[in-house]
Amino acid sequence: MSRIMGMRGFLTSSIGAPSIGVTCAAALALPLTLPATAATATPARADRTAATGRVAEAAVPGRTQSLPLVPRSRSRVVGAAPEQGLYRAGVRHFSLVGVVWDDPDTELHGRVQARTRSAASGAWTGWQDIETHNEEHGADPGTAERSSGRVRGATAPLWVGDSDGVDVRVRADAEPVPATGARGGSTAGPDSPLPSGLRLELVDPGDEAPPQGPPADAPRSGTRTDAAVAAYAANTDLVPYGAADIPELGRWATERELSRLNGGVSRAKPYIGPRPPIVTRRGWGADESLREPGFRYTNTVKAAFVHHTASGNKYTCSQASSVIRSIYRYHVKSMGWRDIGYNFLVDRCGTIYEGRAGGVAKAVMGAHTLGFNSNSMGIAVIGTYGTTKPSAAAVTAVARLTAWKLGLFGANPSGKTYLTSAGGNLYPKGKNVRLNVISGHRDGYATECPGKQLYAKLGTARSSAARYQGR
Repeated sequence: MSRIMGMRGFLTSSIGAPSIGVTCAAALALPLTLPATAATATPARADRTAATGRVAEAAVPGRTQSLPLVPRSRSRVVGAAPEQGLYRAGVRHFSLVGVVWDDPDTELHGRVQARTRSAASGAWTGWQDIETHNEEHGADPGTAERSSGRVRGATAPLWVGDSDGVDVRVRADAEPVPATGARGGSTAGPDSPLPSGLRLELVDPGDEAPPQGPPADAPRSGTRTDAAVAAYAANTDLVPYGAADIPELGRWATERELSRLNGGVSRAKPYIGPRPPIVTRRGWGADESLREPGFRYTNTVKAAFVHHTASGNKYTCSQASSVIRSIYRYHVKSMGWRDIGYNFLVDRCGTIYEGRAGGVAKAVMGAHTLGFNSNSMGIAVIGTYGTTKPSAAAVTAVARLTAWKLGLFGANPSGKTYLTSAGGNLYPKGKNVRLNVISGHRDGYATECPGKQLYAKLGTARSSAARYQGR
């Protein structure tokens, strides 16, 4: 069962306890290990600016343009599948597109394609497919996040780069579909073959610039600042307040940190991988005013579900933070989630990024694997891996991350575990399911995610993670 924890709830906690928190003031965060100080960490951040595309607090935070789709033809042709779309040239710049609709329980049975105009060259791309089956991501049925009334149905987001023109078309399948969706909701039937309220979402991730020094908004008050203060404070059990990077640690330092996080109680032989370097939310430029305040936690982390973002592979590592800011904005503003759904993201260069706010060492409740968000974490490799192989660096990053994070909670990456389903199209609510500790999204829900090629690498990730833990 998840819990909401605001600023007052940060004061006490320990790893594995039902309520996991973090000290709320930088002055109280004095880790026994040696995280990089502002003086020593700044050069590393500057060196990696081109590789992460970070934003300063004063930079433009981004925007979303939401445009209703219209019928592609004025008269309906007998026997032709309904089609909606939109053409716009000269719109405000955007870098990511997606399509949303009113009812999250209504599935879109059809094909969604888009082409965009480069803001730099003025050239139009060819038509690109947008993944329509995205319902398997999200909060569990019956949770406050899922029942908020703000959640919408949506395609996966597609990264297109800096663009100023768009042409989108949504065409329904010609064949009629059953009246009940995979989650028990409705689907579009013969009289209404496309979901109602189709809208095109154009997402601008905002300007890029590296954060310099400590957060400028730390001493101030207000709703926007409180959200940032909480997010920055959530990692002070590992690093100083407002750090843009969580530096890597060696094995000895990681074991010492684990003992401290457990209140000084050490296991006879801790199996935990060395802590990998992680870019924090401040590091990739999260606008903390977008998400809902407070955090939700689950009891522990027994399993890691690996995903792909299905956002395409046409990004560079220097654009990775922009892609994450776009996905974050799409999840919150367009889809109606409380925060980005994934707990962590990994780019093709192997850089690891903090996802949903609440602290990287804590059991933060995500919205990544419908039916199995409790007692798990979600890791998304940025890109689409149905036919494209993931980079070796990305697979190694998944192994290093799981070796550390699962080790914090005593889980064996090469082992099995049991999770209780909250409901989905593979397992009914209440069923106790035996899963790999490192599983693919498709192991908990009938989906293509994380793509055939990435799924094929999970065995490598499991064995590598177990080796990093010293097993």
